[in-house]
Amino acid sequence: MTETHSKARMQAEAAFGKTQSQFLARNRVISENDAVVQERDEKTMRLRALRIAKEADATVTTAPAPKD
Repeated sequence: MTETHSKARMQAEAAFGKTQSQFLARNRVISENDAVVQERDEKTMRLRALRIAKEADATVTTAPAPKD
């Protein structure tokens, strides 16, 4: 069943398809960017926790022993 559409309808369909594909591409880029930001934030928190633990360990080991 082949349907024939008017020239205006075909142009409208093409414009809609183009707009739809741009919208989907934009959403894909945004979601990829959100994933990168989330990964970076998680890595930053992990590294910060490691740095704080290392500094706390260094403080404990360099603290002078109490004199009796």
